[in-house]
Amino acid sequence: MEQQREERLQKFEQMLAAVEAEYQKALDQMAALREKGRTKSATYYQLMSSKMTYQNMLAMYAVWGLREGLPGDEAKR
Repeated sequence: MEQQREERLQKFEQMLAAVEAEYQKALDQMAALREKGRTKSATYYQLMSSKMTYQNMLAMYAVWGLREGLPGDEAKR
C-alpha cells in the first residue's frame, strides 16, 4: 500500500513538472511570435488557448495547496 502511494506521488510530481514545462513553452513561443508581429496568427491563438489551459491547471494546484503561487506571479516580483 505504501509503495502505491509513493508511485502515485511520483506520478503527480511528474505531471506537475510537465504542466509547468508546457506552460513555459507556450509563453516562450508566444513571445517569439510577438517579436515577429504575428499576434493575429492562428498559431498564436492556439498557443494562447494552450497557455490558458495550463494556467488554469496550475491555478487549481495552487488552490488546493499543491503548488505555491499562481501562474504569472513570478513575473510580478
